[in-house]
Amino acid sequence: MTVTLADVAARAQVSPATVSRVLNGNYPVAAATRERVLRAVDELDYVLNGPASALAAATSDLVGVLVNDIADPFFGIMAGAVQSEFGGPGGRAGGERLAVVCNTGGSPERELTYLTLLQRQRAAAVVITGGAVEDPAHAEAMAGKLRRLGEAGTRIILCGRPPVPDTGSIALTFDNRGGGRRLTEHLLDLGHRCIGYIAGPEERTTTRHRLEGHRDALKAAGVDESETVHGPYDRQSGYEAARELLRRDPDVTAIVAANDTVALGACAALREAGLRIPEDVSVAGFDDLPFSVDVVPALTTVRLPLHEAGARAGRIAMGREAEPPGKVAVIPGELMVRGSTARPRA
Repeated sequence: MTVTLADVAARAQVSPATVSRVLNGNYPVAAATRERVLRAVDELDYVLNGPASALAAATSDLVGVLVNDIADPFFGIMAGAVQSEFGGPGGRAGGERLAVVCNTGGSPERELTYLTLLQRQRAAAVVITGGAVEDPAHAEAMAGKLRRLGEAGTRIILCGRPPVPDTGSIALTFDNRGGGRRLTEHLLDLGHRCIGYIAGPEERTTTRHRLEGHRDALKAAGVDESETVHGPYDRQSGYEAARELLRRDPDVTAIVAANDTVALGACAALREAGLRIPEDVSVAGFDDLPFSVDVVPALTTVRLPLHEAGARAGRIAMGREAEPPGKVAVIPGELMVRGSTARPRA
């Protein structure tokens, strides 16, 4: 049965004219009403209607790039690398593609909304960056949306995100678990046994995988797990979490941070407490963001090839590079040992 504009209006409890305004973007509509209409569009899988239905399987020159926070260097680097591949030869008829960066703010609802809008625009490709939210209902909704996008001819690349089976998507996933394990093994090899951990948000796959790697290394060495504090992937979170770790266990000799930005906040808290890095407490991060080598002391971290992964995602989106075998490629991280880690104090 064909879904009509009137069906969407009834589901969203608005007039057909309001639905049309939201979908065409030619008249201001209250944010709450817009969200309600887009949710109804997604639930009913209403994409195109009337004469435009013949174009449903065709794609445009639009490519969507979804990020959690464009101000975060992790996402900015990948988004820039993806977009750098959209010009020049190799695209359809040798032309360029228009990249639209969609900033979700970490909201699962916004993630689905942007995918709905990109589906309506018949996007040629969608690149989704960063870790996934581990919520069964959202995971099911995402899988359904990705499946419908693929069926409509959109190429879907997950960059730095775990695979989503049976959706036709291509996953370039970082080995966060392996990187987390190697980072903690480095600290254990230096002699640390009291290692605090500042983790990211509990609902993110990136958080879980990095923490699992940390715990795997401790277990293999027969070392009991120390304190763990969760928080956002930002500097303030690292500052507050490091203070909490020191309160819980003043004898901590090393801190592993969820990412480099969090590590900077942790360093600030340690210095405020009168502790030296690494003489009193070693600090390690993750990602190897550009500033990591310039801070004092330079930060020990795990380098993820963010630019390389983003560029590869862009080439696959443009059809310039073949998809990996089985549609999944695991991208390893590299341990970068610098001045922020040393043997524990005597």
